[in-house]
Amino acid sequence: MINLILSILFSSSLYVFFKYFEKYDINTLHAIIVNYVVAATCGFIFFEGDVNFITVPKEQWFFGAIALGLLFIFIFNIMALTSQKNGLSVASVAGKMSVVIPILFAVFVYKERLGLLKILGILIALLAVYFTSARIKNSQAPLSKKTLIYPILLFVGSGIIDTFIKYMETNYVSTGEIPYFSAVVFSFAGLIGIMTLIIKKDFAFKWKNVLGGILLGVPNYFSIIYLLQALQNQNLNSSTVFTINNVAIVMISTILGIVVFNEKLIRKNWLGIGLAIISIILVAST
Repeated sequence: MINLILSILFSSSLYVFFKYFEKYDINTLHAIIVNYVVAATCGFIFFEGDVNFITVPKEQWFFGAIALGLLFIFIFNIMALTSQKNGLSVASVAGKMSVVIPILFAVFVYKERLGLLKILGILIALLAVYFTSARIKNSQAPLSKKTLIYPILLFVGSGIIDTFIKYMETNYVSTGEIPYFSAVVFSFAGLIGIMTLIIKKDFAFKWKNVLGGILLGVPNYFSIIYLLQALQNQNLNSSTVFTINNVAIVMISTILGIVVFNEKLIRKNWLGIGLAIISIILVAST
Protein backbone atom coordinates (compact mmCIF):
# COMPACT_ATOMS: atom_id res chain seq x y z
CA MET A 1 0.00 0.00 0.00
CA ILE A 2 2.93 2.37 0.68
CA ASN A 3 3.92 2.23 -3.02
CA LEU A 4 0.40 3.23 -4.06
CA ILE A 5 0.35 6.11 -1.56
CA LEU A 6 3.71 7.39 -2.82
CA SER A 7 2.53 7.15 -6.44
CA ILE A 8 -0.56 9.19 -5.58
CA LEU A 9 1.47 11.86 -3.77
CA PHE A 10 4.01 12.22 -6.58
CA SER A 11 1.27 12.28 -9.22
CA SER A 12 -0.67 14.91 -7.28
CA SER A 13 2.44 17.10 -7.00
CA LEU A 14 2.49 17.35 -10.80
CA TYR A 15 -0.73 19.37 -10.53
CA VAL A 16 1.09 22.01 -8.51
CA PHE A 17 3.94 22.27 -11.02
CA PHE A 18 1.55 22.62 -13.98
CA LYS A 19 -0.26 25.43 -12.17
CA TYR A 20 3.06 27.21 -11.62
CA PHE A 21 3.91 26.72 -15.31
CA GLU A 22 0.86 28.83 -16.11
CA LYS A 23 1.77 31.42 -13.49
CA TYR A 24 5.38 31.87 -14.68
CA ASP A 25 4.59 31.51 -18.40
CA ILE A 26 6.64 28.32 -18.84
CA ASN A 27 6.31 26.63 -22.22
CA THR A 28 4.53 23.42 -21.27
CA LEU A 29 5.65 21.35 -24.27
CA HIS A 30 9.31 22.32 -23.81
CA ALA A 31 9.13 21.56 -20.09
CA ILE A 32 7.42 18.22 -20.76
CA ILE A 33 10.22 17.16 -23.13
CA VAL A 34 12.90 18.12 -20.57
CA ASN A 35 10.83 16.27 -17.98
CA TYR A 36 11.07 13.06 -20.02
CA VAL A 37 14.84 13.44 -20.35
CA VAL A 38 15.16 13.94 -16.57
CA ALA A 39 12.81 11.03 -15.82
CA ALA A 40 14.80 8.75 -18.17
CA THR A 41 18.04 9.80 -16.49
CA CYS A 42 16.56 8.97 -13.07
CA GLY A 43 15.60 5.54 -14.34
CA PHE A 44 19.10 4.72 -15.57
CA ILE A 45 20.63 6.05 -12.34
CA PHE A 46 18.38 4.00 -10.04
CA PHE A 47 18.67 0.82 -12.09
CA GLU A 48 21.01 -1.45 -10.12
CA GLY A 49 22.04 -3.58 -13.09
CA ASP A 50 24.36 -2.80 -15.98
CA VAL A 51 22.96 -0.42 -18.60
CA ASN A 52 23.79 -1.57 -22.12
CA PHE A 53 21.99 0.47 -24.79
CA ILE A 54 23.04 -1.99 -27.50
CA THR A 55 21.03 -4.81 -25.90
CA VAL A 56 17.89 -2.71 -25.25
CA PRO A 57 16.25 -3.68 -28.59
CA LYS A 58 16.61 -7.33 -27.56
CA GLU A 59 14.46 -6.88 -24.45
CA GLN A 60 10.99 -8.47 -24.61
CA TRP A 61 9.39 -5.18 -23.60
CA PHE A 62 11.29 -3.04 -26.14
CA PHE A 63 8.44 -2.45 -28.63
CA GLY A 64 6.00 -1.97 -25.76
CA ALA A 65 8.25 0.77 -24.40
CA ILE A 66 8.22 2.52 -27.78
CA ALA A 67 4.42 2.32 -27.91
CA LEU A 68 4.08 3.73 -24.39
CA GLY A 69 6.48 6.57 -25.17
CA LEU A 70 4.39 7.48 -28.21
CA LEU A 71 1.18 7.26 -26.18
CA PHE A 72 2.58 9.52 -23.46
CA ILE A 73 3.32 12.30 -25.95
CA PHE A 74 0.10 11.84 -27.92
CA ILE A 75 -2.20 11.80 -24.90
CA PHE A 76 -0.47 14.83 -23.41
CA ASN A 77 -1.25 16.79 -26.58
CA ILE A 78 -4.84 15.53 -26.55
CA MET A 79 -5.11 16.58 -22.90
CA ALA A 80 -3.93 20.08 -23.82
CA LEU A 81 -6.42 20.30 -26.72
CA THR A 82 -9.26 19.05 -24.52
CA SER A 83 -8.43 21.67 -21.88
CA GLN A 84 -8.34 24.42 -24.51
CA LYS A 85 -11.38 23.38 -26.53
CA ASN A 86 -13.68 21.92 -23.87
CA GLY A 87 -12.37 23.18 -20.53
CA LEU A 88 -10.34 21.78 -17.65
CA SER A 89 -13.31 20.05 -16.03
CA VAL A 90 -14.05 18.03 -19.15
CA ALA A 91 -10.35 17.11 -19.50
CA SER A 92 -10.14 15.99 -15.87
CA VAL A 93 -13.33 13.91 -16.04
CA ALA A 94 -12.35 12.28 -19.35
CA GLY A 95 -8.85 11.43 -18.12
CA LYS A 96 -9.73 10.00 -14.72
CA MET A 97 -13.00 8.23 -15.57
CA SER A 98 -10.95 6.19 -18.03
CA VAL A 99 -10.16 4.02 -14.99
CA VAL A 100 -13.05 1.80 -16.13
CA ILE A 101 -10.97 0.56 -19.10
CA PRO A 102 -8.10 -1.09 -17.14
CA ILE A 103 -10.61 -2.38 -14.58
CA LEU A 104 -12.70 -4.10 -17.27
CA PHE A 105 -9.49 -5.43 -18.83
CA ALA A 106 -8.41 -6.92 -15.50
CA VAL A 107 -11.81 -8.53 -14.96
CA PHE A 108 -12.18 -10.10 -18.42
CA VAL A 109 -8.53 -10.90 -19.22
CA TYR A 110 -6.97 -11.63 -15.82
CA LYS A 111 -10.23 -12.91 -14.28
CA GLU A 112 -10.00 -10.59 -11.29
CA ARG A 113 -13.08 -10.88 -9.09
CA LEU A 114 -15.11 -7.89 -8.05
CA GLY A 115 -17.27 -8.26 -4.97
CA LEU A 116 -20.50 -6.32 -4.55
CA LEU A 117 -18.88 -3.71 -2.27
CA LYS A 118 -15.98 -3.20 -4.69
CA ILE A 119 -18.37 -2.75 -7.64
CA LEU A 120 -20.28 -0.21 -5.55
CA GLY A 121 -17.00 1.51 -4.67
CA ILE A 122 -15.98 1.76 -8.34
CA LEU A 123 -19.36 3.22 -9.32
CA ILE A 124 -19.10 5.75 -6.47
CA ALA A 125 -15.54 6.52 -7.64
CA LEU A 126 -16.82 7.52 -11.10
CA LEU A 127 -19.36 9.84 -9.49
CA ALA A 128 -16.64 11.22 -7.23
CA VAL A 129 -14.42 12.08 -10.20
CA TYR A 130 -17.32 13.78 -11.98
CA PHE A 131 -18.42 15.89 -9.02
CA THR A 132 -14.90 16.75 -7.87
CA SER A 133 -13.98 17.95 -11.36
CA ALA A 134 -17.13 20.05 -11.79
CA ARG A 135 -16.76 23.81 -11.93
CA ILE A 136 -19.03 26.83 -12.05
CA LYS A 137 -20.89 26.65 -15.36
CA ASN A 138 -19.63 29.92 -16.81
CA SER A 139 -15.99 29.18 -15.94
CA GLN A 140 -15.51 26.52 -18.62
CA ALA A 141 -15.83 26.33 -22.36
CA PRO A 142 -19.05 24.71 -23.60
CA LEU A 143 -18.94 21.16 -24.90
CA SER A 144 -19.69 21.25 -28.63
CA LYS A 145 -20.25 18.41 -31.08
CA LYS A 146 -17.25 19.57 -33.15
CA THR A 147 -14.82 19.25 -30.27
CA LEU A 148 -16.34 16.14 -28.70
CA ILE A 149 -13.62 14.05 -30.34
CA TYR A 150 -10.96 15.42 -27.93
CA PRO A 151 -12.45 14.18 -24.62
CA ILE A 152 -13.36 10.88 -26.29
CA LEU A 153 -9.74 10.40 -27.43
CA LEU A 154 -8.49 11.43 -23.97
CA PHE A 155 -10.83 8.97 -22.26
CA VAL A 156 -9.83 6.09 -24.52
CA GLY A 157 -6.12 7.01 -24.64
CA SER A 158 -5.72 7.38 -20.87
CA GLY A 159 -7.44 4.05 -20.34
CA ILE A 160 -5.21 2.37 -22.93
CA ILE A 161 -2.08 3.71 -21.20
CA ASP A 162 -3.12 2.32 -17.80
CA THR A 163 -4.15 -0.98 -19.38
CA PHE A 164 -0.92 -1.24 -21.38
CA ILE A 165 1.18 -0.51 -18.28
CA LYS A 166 -0.61 -3.33 -16.44
CA TYR A 167 -0.13 -5.68 -19.40
CA MET A 168 3.60 -4.96 -19.68
CA GLU A 169 4.09 -5.27 -15.91
CA THR A 170 2.29 -8.60 -15.82
CA ASN A 171 3.89 -10.24 -18.84
CA TYR A 172 7.29 -8.73 -19.53
CA VAL A 173 8.71 -6.50 -16.77
CA SER A 174 10.24 -8.05 -13.65
CA THR A 175 10.51 -6.15 -10.36
CA GLY A 176 14.23 -5.49 -10.83
CA GLU A 177 13.69 -4.13 -14.35
CA ILE A 178 11.10 -1.49 -13.43
CA PRO A 179 13.57 1.47 -13.32
CA TYR A 180 15.22 0.26 -16.56
CA PHE A 181 11.91 -0.22 -18.38
CA SER A 182 10.59 3.16 -17.18
CA ALA A 183 13.79 4.88 -18.28
CA VAL A 184 13.47 3.46 -21.80
CA VAL A 185 9.80 4.49 -22.01
CA PHE A 186 10.65 8.05 -20.95
CA SER A 187 13.59 8.09 -23.37
CA PHE A 188 11.32 7.30 -26.31
CA ALA A 189 8.78 9.86 -25.14
CA GLY A 190 11.55 12.47 -25.00
CA LEU A 191 12.89 11.52 -28.45
CA ILE A 192 9.41 11.73 -29.98
CA GLY A 193 8.94 15.11 -28.29
CA ILE A 194 12.24 16.40 -29.70
CA MET A 195 11.23 15.19 -33.17
CA THR A 196 7.97 17.11 -32.75
CA LEU A 197 9.92 20.31 -32.00
CA ILE A 198 12.10 19.75 -35.07
CA ILE A 199 9.04 19.28 -37.29
CA LYS A 200 7.36 22.35 -35.79
CA LYS A 201 10.67 24.30 -35.94
CA ASP A 202 10.09 25.39 -32.37
CA PHE A 203 13.59 25.91 -31.00
CA ALA A 204 13.10 28.88 -28.64
CA PHE A 205 15.32 28.15 -25.61
CA LYS A 206 14.56 29.51 -22.15
CA TRP A 207 16.16 28.40 -18.90
CA LYS A 208 12.86 28.61 -17.04
CA ASN A 209 11.45 25.91 -19.35
CA VAL A 210 14.44 23.69 -18.53
CA LEU A 211 14.04 24.32 -14.79
CA GLY A 212 10.32 23.57 -15.03
CA GLY A 213 11.07 20.30 -16.83
CA ILE A 214 13.61 19.28 -14.17
CA LEU A 215 11.15 19.98 -11.35
CA LEU A 216 8.48 18.01 -13.21
CA GLY A 217 10.68 15.08 -14.24
CA VAL A 218 11.67 13.78 -10.81
CA PRO A 219 8.14 13.34 -9.34
CA ASN A 220 6.88 12.14 -12.73
CA TYR A 221 9.47 9.36 -12.70
CA PHE A 222 8.66 8.24 -9.18
CA SER A 223 4.90 8.35 -9.81
CA ILE A 224 5.31 5.73 -12.55
CA ILE A 225 7.86 3.66 -10.60
CA TYR A 226 5.67 3.40 -7.51
CA LEU A 227 2.54 2.71 -9.61
CA LEU A 228 4.31 -0.22 -11.29
CA GLN A 229 5.48 -1.52 -7.91
CA ALA A 230 1.95 -1.19 -6.51
CA LEU A 231 0.64 -3.25 -9.43
CA GLN A 232 3.09 -6.00 -8.49
CA ASN A 233 1.74 -6.19 -4.94
CA GLN A 234 0.12 -9.62 -4.54
CA ASN A 235 -2.29 -8.26 -1.92
CA LEU A 236 -3.76 -5.61 -4.24
CA ASN A 237 -5.39 -6.43 -7.56
CA SER A 238 -5.15 -3.93 -10.39
CA SER A 239 -8.80 -2.81 -10.16
CA THR A 240 -8.13 -1.71 -6.57
CA VAL A 241 -4.86 0.02 -7.51
CA PHE A 242 -6.27 1.97 -10.48
CA THR A 243 -9.46 3.01 -8.68
CA ILE A 244 -7.71 4.28 -5.56
CA ASN A 245 -4.94 5.89 -7.64
CA ASN A 246 -7.21 7.88 -9.97
CA VAL A 247 -9.79 8.94 -7.39
CA ALA A 248 -7.19 9.94 -4.79
CA ILE A 249 -5.25 12.02 -7.33
CA VAL A 250 -8.39 13.99 -8.24
CA MET A 251 -9.27 14.44 -4.56
CA ILE A 252 -5.79 15.52 -3.45
CA SER A 253 -5.33 17.79 -6.47
CA THR A 254 -8.59 19.50 -5.64
CA ILE A 255 -7.51 20.00 -2.01
CA LEU A 256 -4.14 21.37 -3.20
CA GLY A 257 -6.01 23.82 -5.40
CA ILE A 258 -7.83 25.11 -2.33
CA VAL A 259 -4.81 25.30 -0.03
CA VAL A 260 -2.09 26.43 -2.43
CA PHE A 261 -3.97 28.41 -5.09
CA ASN A 262 -7.09 29.55 -3.21
CA GLU A 263 -9.40 27.96 -5.76
CA LYS A 264 -13.11 28.23 -5.10
CA LEU A 265 -15.18 25.07 -4.85
CA ILE A 266 -18.88 24.56 -5.32
CA ARG A 267 -21.10 22.10 -3.46
CA LYS A 268 -20.58 19.43 -6.14
CA ASN A 269 -16.84 19.51 -5.45
CA TRP A 270 -17.29 18.91 -1.73
CA LEU A 271 -19.77 16.13 -2.51
CA GLY A 272 -17.16 14.64 -4.86
CA ILE A 273 -14.47 14.70 -2.18
CA GLY A 274 -16.81 12.96 0.26
CA LEU A 275 -17.73 10.31 -2.32
CA ALA A 276 -14.03 9.84 -3.14
CA ILE A 277 -13.25 9.02 0.49
CA ILE A 278 -16.16 6.54 0.63
CA SER A 279 -15.13 4.86 -2.65
CA ILE A 280 -11.50 4.45 -1.51
CA ILE A 281 -12.64 2.87 1.77
CA LEU A 282 -14.95 0.45 -0.06
CA VAL A 283 -12.43 -0.54 -2.72
CA ALA A 284 -9.47 -0.84 -0.35
CA SER A 285 -11.33 -2.89 2.24
CA THR A 286 -12.72 -5.57 -0.09
